[in-house]
Amino acid sequence: MKNINLKHSIELAARIYVWFILSSYGLGKIVGGQFHRRGKLTEDVAVQTLDNATAFDLAWTFMGYSQAYITFIGMSQIIGAFLLLFNKTKFLGIIILVPILLNIIIFDIIFLPDYGALASATIYFSLLILVLYLNKERLINAYKSFITVNPNEAKLYNIKIIIITVTIIAIIFGLDQASIYFLDKSGLF
Repeated sequence: MKNINLKHSIELAARIYVWFILSSYGLGKIVGGQFHRRGKLTEDVAVQTLDNATAFDLAWTFMGYSQAYITFIGMSQIIGAFLLLFNKTKFLGIIILVPILLNIIIFDIIFLPDYGALASATIYFSLLILVLYLNKERLINAYKSFITVNPNEAKLYNIKIIIITVTIIAIIFGLDQASIYFLDKSGLF
């Protein structure tokens, strides 16, 4: 009988659990289970004045205003969660999901009166951090491979990077300023 690798089992359980939950939330957003949607507000939300609305109702209504936003968030959760299922794509899934979960955690801290949803989001976030921790050797080796540079090439490489970066920043700045100037002159905005 083969030895059971507990570390691998824990990681796989964490990935599958987060996949299931975040896929469900992503699908729920797309099919209309989350957010107060424009044209489909409940009576109690629809009759509230802005001054009397709760922070949650304001935020939930704001996020529900755009179907494109809802679809983007839902699909991001589904895609990120799906990528967790495979060893070769799990880190990409984590890269997609960590900012989403941080946003959810901050949202819950600021806008929710109770902390049940915050606790859940924190658990999902912690499970992703656990997966990273269980793969720390691979991540450290990958990081080292990115930053290893031949000392003889380093100076010339750094000078080229600085010149290219400054040039790109100058171009972006010029385009940004030109767009502001022409948009102001056009009267469109």
